[in-house]
This record gives sequence, C-alpha cells and structure tokens, in this order.
Amino acid sequence: MASTPVTTPERQEAHQPPQVVDFPFPQRDVRMKRPPLLGFVLRWETLRIAARIVSLVAIDVAGVFLAIFTALSVKLAVRGNFDWDVAWGQTKDLVVLATLVTLLLFAKSDLYADRAQRPGFARIIGSLFQVTVVALLFAVINGNEFSSYYIFYGSLVFAIAYVAGFRYVYERATGFILRAAGYQRRAVLVGTGEHIEAVAHALNDSPVKTIDVVGFVSLQPRPDNGLRSLGTLENIGEVISENRVDEVIIADPDFPQREAVELVDEAHRRGVRVRIAPSTMEILVHRAEFVPGQTVPLFELKPPVFEGVDYVLKRLFDLVVSGGLLLLLSPALLACWAAVRLTSRGPAIYMSWRPGIGGKPFACFKFRTMSRDADLEQAALERMNEQSGALFKIRDDPRVTPVGRFLRRWSLDELPQLFNVIRGEMSLVGPRPLPERDFQRLEDWHKKRYLVLPGITGLWQVSGRSELDFNDLVRLDFLYLERWSVFLDLSILIKTIPAVLARRGAF
Repeated sequence: MASTPVTTPERQEAHQPPQVVDFPFPQRDVRMKRPPLLGFVLRWETLRIAARIVSLVAIDVAGVFLAIFTALSVKLAVRGNFDWDVAWGQTKDLVVLATLVTLLLFAKSDLYADRAQRPGFARIIGSLFQVTVVALLFAVINGNEFSSYYIFYGSLVFAIAYVAGFRYVYERATGFILRAAGYQRRAVLVGTGEHIEAVAHALNDSPVKTIDVVGFVSLQPRPDNGLRSLGTLENIGEVISENRVDEVIIADPDFPQREAVELVDEAHRRGVRVRIAPSTMEILVHRAEFVPGQTVPLFELKPPVFEGVDYVLKRLFDLVVSGGLLLLLSPALLACWAAVRLTSRGPAIYMSWRPGIGGKPFACFKFRTMSRDADLEQAALERMNEQSGALFKIRDDPRVTPVGRFLRRWSLDELPQLFNVIRGEMSLVGPRPLPERDFQRLEDWHKKRYLVLPGITGLWQVSGRSELDFNDLVRLDFLYLERWSVFLDLSILIKTIPAVLARRGAF
C-alpha cells in the first residue's frame, strides 16, 4: 500500500479522541444531507429535472424501437414477404438490449444533462455508433449467427434519423415553451473586463435566453461594459445572497487558482452552481457543433463530494478490494505485528487521531514505528523539519525504531488502515489524512480536501510523494476529486505498487 506522506509524533497515551477540530465551513451546506424526500420531490427544480429526463428517455426509447422496426420491415419488404406481426415480434426480441445500452451510453455522454450542457448532433451519432458496436459484440459473444449484419448497420442508420430528428423537435418545442414562459436563471459573471463583456454579449445573443446576467464581479478596476457592478470577490457570498443568484459564471480562462477554489466553495455552500465560460477561441470552436440551448457552452463545476451512484460505486469498490487485501495480506500483517511487538516497548498498533471527513476526528490505525515517548520530543525537533507548508517530516528522524524504519520504507506501516476502510472512516484512494498538528497549520483553501473520506493512497503517493511541495500535493487532491472514477481508483492502486517498490519519497 502507499506510504503516508507525513511523519507524525506518536502519542501512545492518546486513547481518547480529541475534540472536533476547527472546520471553517457552516453546518448548512449544499453538500450536506438533503431535505426530506417528500419536500425534495415537491421542489420545482426537481420536478423540472425529472420531466426533462423522462421526456428525453421516452423519445430515445421510441427512436430506437422505431429504428429496429423500420430496419426489419425494410428487410422483409425487400425479400417480398413483409409481415407486420413478424417485424413486430422480432423488434420486441431485440429492443430490450438495444434500449438499455442506448440509455446507459447516452447518460454517460451527458445527453440527459441540462439544456445548456447537452451535446448536439455529433455526440448523438457517436453514442449510437457505440451502441451498435456493443450490441454486435454481445451477439457474437453469445454465439448468435447472422446471414448478414444488416440489422446492425440498418438500425444504426434509422436510429440516427429517428433519435436525432425527435431530439431536434424536442429542443425546438421546449425552447419555444421556455421563451413563452419567460424562464431565466439569474447569473453573475466573475472575471476581468474584456472576458466579462465577451461572455455577456454571447449570452445575450443566444436564441433561447435562459440566463439573465444580473451583473458582474471584476478582479480588476471596474470595467465599463454596460453591466452592473455588484461588488468585489471578497464579498461574493453577500453578492449571491442579495441578488438571488442561481449560478456564478467564471468568465476568465486565467482566473487565479486560489480565488477559484474559494469562489466555488462560497457558491456551493449557498446551493448555487458554478460554471466556466470558455475563452473566445473555444467559443468559436464549440459553435462549429450545434449545441442546443445556449450560444456559450458552459461547464459546471461539481461540489467535491461523492454522493448517489458515485458514492455507492466507490464504497462497494472499497469494501471488495480492502476485504480481499486483508485476506491476502494477513500473513504479512501478523509478521509486522510480531516484529513491532517483540523489538520495542509499547503496543504494536498505534492509533493516530486525525481529522477525517468534515474535520471529524477518527483513529487512523498504523503499525507503531517510533519509540514509546516519541511525542515528548516533537517540539525539540520542529527546527529540523524538512518539509514545506503544514507538513512535518525528517528524513533521519531519531525517534524511528529500526523495525519502524523498515516498515516505513516499504509502506507496511499503513496496512492496518485497511480496517479503517472497512469501518467506513477511510477510502482506499483519496486525500491523505493529516495529523492534528499539521491540520492546524493548513490554510482554509487547503481544508476543502476534507469534504470527502481520506484515503490510504492517492495521487500524492504516485506522483512523487514527499518530494513534492505541499501546495502541489493539495492541487493533486483537487485534481483527483474532479476526475474521479472507479477506473482512476484502480489505476492509482496499481501505480502505488511500483511507487512503493521504488521507494520514491518514502522516509
């Protein structure tokens, strides 16, 4: 497993958890538990989303069904033996698999996303082509034999015609309804003068004006762009609340990283979505493909949490893999326990109390690698710290025992954290939990990595570990949260093995 990127004073007397550490976020947050189910369902926004998804799914199912039926009907007609019942029966046999694969791949391609993010004709064709390939592979693997493969490419041609046609009509009809109803989302633009003006102009030119730009917040002296200045970035929270903003649009491709993290968090705490408007060149490129809803393609920044299907997938992955590793590595666990217990005074397992998700402390299990009174020497060793930022780490720490040095070198001291994963206190992959001493030295923007379960390993461990600057390590955490998938977790776990064997940055 991965090596901990920090070395901590081990407090053998610390059998009770510390008080909940100071966590700079309010209790009521968009990322916290949702309202009761009934109240949630009755919200207009939820009903609108449900209606959109149900209607899009319905026209896609109808399009796929008609595509297969038409392809079979044409085949029978060409052969001169067209029979309605035969075509209908064969269609019912094939449509279930085709529909299921279509819905899954369309969902993966964001074809059920909000109007402003929904891709256009090119993505529909690409997704339908993938559906055809998956259906063909499934049929071949199942041993089905065909005199020709017309049913696949014939259905693909008709599916493109039906599905794309139905969706075109849907976009035009719903666009008309939105215009008639005067539906608009209140938005504030954040960025610099020229970028704000360009994005505002493009949004106003949209054929379906669903975004009402109520004003802007500029990082530079107030520009003269005809919009209302709402204040400064420092009081963005008040700007959102006072102007009843539905979303914040970052209209600057060079928006400062730290300010972006703070902005996203302020907005998400108030239940407001954040989107990024691309640069002028990216706008021109995207206009080459029809994107229904808006002239400007806007990309939403999701809150850095795992919930819903993502949470279920990640939790199942953690339970299955950690349970298997515990069985596989049980001899190594017993050997490490015996080595620590027999070579130095004190317990073999050390409970390092660390802030977990939301800053709530938990006992992080490790094999003890230091002398029993290591915590008493912490203050005297602070001047020898070799790490930047909040981290404390010494390459040749005099408190580490010989066996402990071996365990750390090969990351064996982290193996007991598999039990933390089983208990739901950690994940296999995620931001590393820091000791309370390091946590108290973090800046507020660093602490946003504690909005998810901490992990045994992560991008820290496979990207240089202790050799990286602390701010770079935090950026890697944010990158992981943005790009998470089960395949990314699996990839990091696999890459952890050579990182441990090479002992990069482990000390």
